[in-house]
Formats: sequence, structure tokens, C-alpha cells
Amino acid sequence: MGSLPEVVEDCMGVLQLFSDGTVFRHQNIHFPTQPVHDQSVLHKDCLFSEPHDLRLRLYKPASALNDDHRRGRRRLPVIFYFRGGGFCVGSRDWPSCHNCCQRLSSALDAVVVAPDYRMAPEDRLPAAMDDGVAAVTWLQSQAAGGGDEWFGDVDFDRVFVVGDSSGGNIAHHVAVRLGTGSLGLGPVRVRGYVLLAPFFGGVSRTESEEGPREEMMSLEDLDRVLEAVFARGRRQRPSIGEPSWSRQLQEA
Repeated sequence: MGSLPEVVEDCMGVLQLFSDGTVFRHQNIHFPTQPVHDQSVLHKDCLFSEPHDLRLRLYKPASALNDDHRRGRRRLPVIFYFRGGGFCVGSRDWPSCHNCCQRLSSALDAVVVAPDYRMAPEDRLPAAMDDGVAAVTWLQSQAAGGGDEWFGDVDFDRVFVVGDSSGGNIAHHVAVRLGTGSLGLGPVRVRGYVLLAPFFGGVSRTESEEGPREEMMSLEDLDRVLEAVFARGRRQRPSIGEPSWSRQLQEA
């Protein structure tokens, strides 16, 4: 009988990688905040990428679904919100993402779209960027007619893309791929991008990486996350070398 697989890398107690190449994400994470149940905003989940079984969550002010309020009401803008999580963890269900999207929908009187995306190390970059573009393209299919009823009173000419942390990185790449004016998405038009503390990294350390240690993530943690998300050879860190789990995943 062979030995059981061992944990060869533990990323902050949230993501564990085993010697046989398998990955485990802890679901019982203690969050400092709990999901807020705001009755003024409704939400539901939709499948947007069948090949990868990816879903997104839609948020809409409850008043917008009331026929009495629809008469004379201006059409609602659309806001995409790409969550953070270091490209490795996270979900549209996380309180930080859910609560933020509810507040955006309520305060801005908008339909908010919060897509999930494939995560590393099982799906390394640029998979997350591909999924970000796929989510925005999905909106184009809704504009073509016959889509979800929640889009019946939205303004497809006023779409904004927001992302925080790694989600800000995704928003950046969506902007680059769609180009100025997002002309290939008609009638959908992206009017602006908002990057909230975007998470960027490369082969060389940035000046911000050399700054004071962050409360939630050390520089060593950052190195391991970036090794997990990049394809082989994209991020070489002489300070810690290539993590053993990275080699295991490449061989699995």
C-alpha cells in the first residue's frame, strides 16, 4: 500500500497542495464580516460559461422589478465586479464580494454582475483573464435578445468594469483585450474601468513589493502565490526558489 499524499505547501492555511498534485481549498474560513441581507437588492446566480461550468451572480435593486417603478424610470447601467483572491481562492459567495456588490447595486441604482473565474494552480494564468472577457461577452449575448429578464431595462451603452486586488488585474486585461470603446461588443459599450488596489506582479520585484510587510500576506506568501498562478518559468524567485508543489503540479 502506498503512502498517503502529504501537504507540500500550505498557503496561509487556505490553500493546500499535496505531493500527488492535488489541491485543497478550505471552505470553513473565518471572515471578519458576515453576509448582509439587504432586502432592497435582489440577487440570483446564472451560468455564463458552460465549458468551464462557471457562474456569475446578478444583483438588481428590488424596486427595478416592480412594474409601478418601471414607468418613467431611466435604464440601469451595468457594473461588472471582479473579486480578489490572489487568483487562487475566493468565490462570489464570499461576504466581502457579496456585500460589496449589494452596496454598489443599491447606491448606484445599477445591475451588478459578479463573475467567478477559473483559479490557479489547476488553471494558471491567463485562464482568469479569458474568463473575464467571456463574462463581458456573455452580456453581449443578453443584449441580443432572449436573455435573462433582469436585463430588460438596462442600458447596455453604459457598462463599467470594476476589480479589486487580483480582480483589478483581470479588469486591466479585459480593458486591454477589448480595446478603446470596446467596439467589437456592440451594442454593449464599456465606458470605464476602476481598479481597486490591483494586484500586479512580474519576473522582477516591484517597488511596492519591497515595502513594509502587509498584515495578511508576507513577501514569501506573495512569492508562493505568484509561482502558483504563472506558467512555468514566468516567475523565478531566487529568494525561495521553485516551490516543490510547483514541480509536482507540472509533473501530475
